[in-house]
Parts: sequence; C-alpha cells; structure tokens
Amino acid sequence: MTRRLLLTYLSIAALVLLCLEIPLGFVYSRAERDRVINAAREEAASLSAFAELSLASGREEQDLPRRVTECAGRIGGRIAVISRSGSLIAASHPLSEQEARELLGRPDVAAALNGTGSADVRTSGMGGVQYLSVAAPVGHATPPDAAVHISVPTGTVHGRVHQVWLLLALAGLTVLAVVAGFAFAVARWAARPILELQRATVRLADGSLPGPVAVTDGPPEIRSLAATFNQTAARLEHLLASQRAFAGEASHQLKTPLAALRLRLDNLEPAVAPFGRASLTAALTETDRLARLVEGLLMMAGLEEKSATRDVVDPQRVCAERHQTWAPVFEQRNVQLALTGERTGPVLFPSGALEQILDNLLSNALRHSPPGSTVTIHLRDRRASERRRAAADGRTSFVDLHVIDQGTGLTEEQRLRAFDRFWRAPDAPKGGTGLGLALVQRLAHAGGGNVTLRAASQGGLAAVVSLPCADPGRPGPGRLPAPPGARRTGGRTVSPSAVTATDDESAPA
Repeated sequence: MTRRLLLTYLSIAALVLLCLEIPLGFVYSRAERDRVINAAREEAASLSAFAELSLASGREEQDLPRRVTECAGRIGGRIAVISRSGSLIAASHPLSEQEARELLGRPDVAAALNGTGSADVRTSGMGGVQYLSVAAPVGHATPPDAAVHISVPTGTVHGRVHQVWLLLALAGLTVLAVVAGFAFAVARWAARPILELQRATVRLADGSLPGPVAVTDGPPEIRSLAATFNQTAARLEHLLASQRAFAGEASHQLKTPLAALRLRLDNLEPAVAPFGRASLTAALTETDRLARLVEGLLMMAGLEEKSATRDVVDPQRVCAERHQTWAPVFEQRNVQLALTGERTGPVLFPSGALEQILDNLLSNALRHSPPGSTVTIHLRDRRASERRRAAADGRTSFVDLHVIDQGTGLTEEQRLRAFDRFWRAPDAPKGGTGLGLALVQRLAHAGGGNVTLRAASQGGLAAVVSLPCADPGRPGPGRLPAPPGARRTGGRTVSPSAVTATDDESAPA
C-alpha cells in the first residue's frame, strides 16, 4: 500500500509539473527569440543613426568601425554597413568583395536599401549555420545611401533555451524529490495501521490469537476496520474456547457411556436366546460404529481447533512401519499389501499425521478390496528437474504417497463427493462412518499438502497424498528399503503373508 500511495502522489505531482513546465518552456523559448530579435532591431536602429551621423560628418572611417565592433561583441553576432553601390563601409569581421556583393543581394538588405521598412527580420543560413538577420536603412532619404545588416546565430538562442529547459527539468526533479519525501511520510502514516492489521491477521491465520489492534492511528476508515477486526478476533477466540471445552467434555461424556454400553451388551450374550443372537450382534456392531464415529468427530474437532506444527518426517520410515503393522491384518483377508516406490527426502508434516493418513487409507482400501487382490503403498519423488526448478523459484516441491487398491472404485462424481463428511458410496460395506477420507483431507491440508482420488489403472481407486518436501533441492534416487520380514516380487516389496480386516474390529493399533 505504501508503494501505491507513493506512486499515486508522484504521478499527480509529475502531471502537475508537466502541465506547468511545458507551457512555461515554450513561452520562454518564444520570449527569448523575441528578445534576441528586439535587441538586434534596437542595435540596428542605433547603429543606423550613428552611421548616418558618421557619413554626414565624413568620419565613417574613424568612428564607425569601432562602434560596429562594439555592437557585434555586445549581441554576439556579425554587423556590416554596406553602401548602395555594394562597397563595404564598415564590418565587424573581414569580408571580401565577393561576400559584400552577395550580402547586397540578400532580400533583407535589398529591402532596406529600397527603403521599404525600418527593419526586416529573416532566418537564413550562411556557411552551414542558421542566423537571424536584421537589416535597417541608414538615413531618411529615399532610397537610402547605405544599409546596416546584423546577423545573430540561432545557436545562441537555442543554447539559452536548452539551458532554461535544463533548469526547468532540475527544478521539476527537485520538486518530485520533495514530494516523494512528503508522500512517503504520509503513506507510512496511512499504511502503519494496515501493516499492524496484516501482522495480526497472519498471527490469526497461524492459529495464535493476537491481542487487540490499536484503533487510535490512521484514517477513520482504518480505525473502523481495526475495531471490526478486534471484534472478529474476540468472537473467534470465544468460539474456539467453546469448541475446545465441548471437545474435552464430549470426550469424557460420550466415551464412558459407550464403553459401558458395550460392556453390558457383552455381558448379555450368555443370557440371550439363540434366536436373539443376530440382534445382539447387530447392536454390538452399531455400538462399535458409534464409538468410531464419536472418535472421528472428536479428532476432526481437534484438527479445526488450532493449526498443527510441522516437523521433519521421514515418509519411508513411516510407510515401512505401517506396512509391517498392517501386513498381518491384510493377510487375514487374503489381500496382499505391497510397498513400492523410490527413496525420497524428508517432508515437513505434523507429527503423527502421516500415520493417521495411512491408517485411514489402508483401512478404507481393505474394506473395498476383494480376496486375492493387492493394495499397494507407493512413494514417488517428483522429478529432479522439477524439484530444482521449485527450489530456484522459491516454491515447495512435493513427495507423492499413493495407496492403490483393486476394488470396485468410484465414479468421477463419487470421487468429488468422497471427502464430504458422512458421505458413503451406495455400495459401501456396512460399518463405515463416512469420516475417514474427510479426516485424511483435513490432515493433508494441515500439513500444507493435498489429497486427490483417481481411478487406478487396473481398476479400483488410487488415493494420492502430496507431502511438502523439507529440502526441495535434494532429490533422493533409489528404492524404498524393505520392511522387516518382507520379500520382493516383481519389483515390489510384499509382506510374507497378505492379510485383511474389517474397519471396525481388525484395524491395528
């Protein structure tokens, strides 16, 4: 804002200066030319009168040359007094007979010798130099016996005009410098409250609620904006405090009754008749689903409460650990869990968030994978050229984490809705809460990344999570290390046995 205000003030000042100085420069140019012409006319008239007296007294050879030389030095030009017959009477500079005859043929000299005017002003060139010339008759006889010719080089006029233009330009720059200093002070005064609001907004966006912003400085509009911001920040702080209190109380008030309800249902199992066992099993399943739903909602509330702090995380280690943890669970469902990809550098991500993302994606893939299929965890480092370009441009490079299953997959419209809370596909297995992918998206955004769903090349669904690199300039060539107890098949790292589990009972801790 400071730069824009400064540019605005300078533009207005420059426009005003141009509107004033350009006409002033042209007026002065005209005035300077007229001044030189008038000076030449006055000198021509004065010298004409002096020449008339000298010719009448017969002293033209004694006094006239000296007076001609003085006048020529005073006006910075050339002067010649020439008779009607073409003879040179006096001159401020040497002239040959040929030059004298040529001078006699000039229109202004001819006009003066004919007695048509007291002075005639013309612009002509002699020897490649432009001159302003004035010719005046000597005496009052008709026609006169002689004429005075004065020529002043236009370079003298142009030099003075250029000097004035230079002075005007320097004056304009001085004025602009003064205006710039004044405008900078005014712009800083006007922008200081806005900068304070900007810093407070950045702190608010980072999750730390700022203190009240001063509302006593700046223009009235800025003071009103600061007051509104303080009200908004206070309201937001109140809402976050209420949410924090709700999350803490709900964690205790909901988990305890659900655990007690599950325990009572387990204790009822011996006393339930065989025909009621199905209803009891359904009640236990719904109780577990309600417990997971409450846990997911509390986790979502915790994510929205404050911004997560990012730490340096090794995605290879996390993937290897989650592969080892989930492998037995996948094996129970006759589904293979493969770990593939290339060696990558560290990423900046909230501590524990990547584990939660993998757990939710693997649980979701497990529930939709038919027996005999394969779920793949794949890490892909962005191209080295892309990472170098990102580092040079100051942009963040990413590592892509893929979780690919071979289930039924989702349509394009369903993939767009999959991240909505509580949304479940029409053919989804029972027991899900519809919060898993929404939680994955929240965790990815909290870490500065993103998550997308794509159609897998061999059918099924591919979830791609982009993780911001901690060192964008360092690519990490190589393959992922094999987790303990794993074997490589066909370029993949696969667990010794493939397992599967339900979303509710068999997810590993």
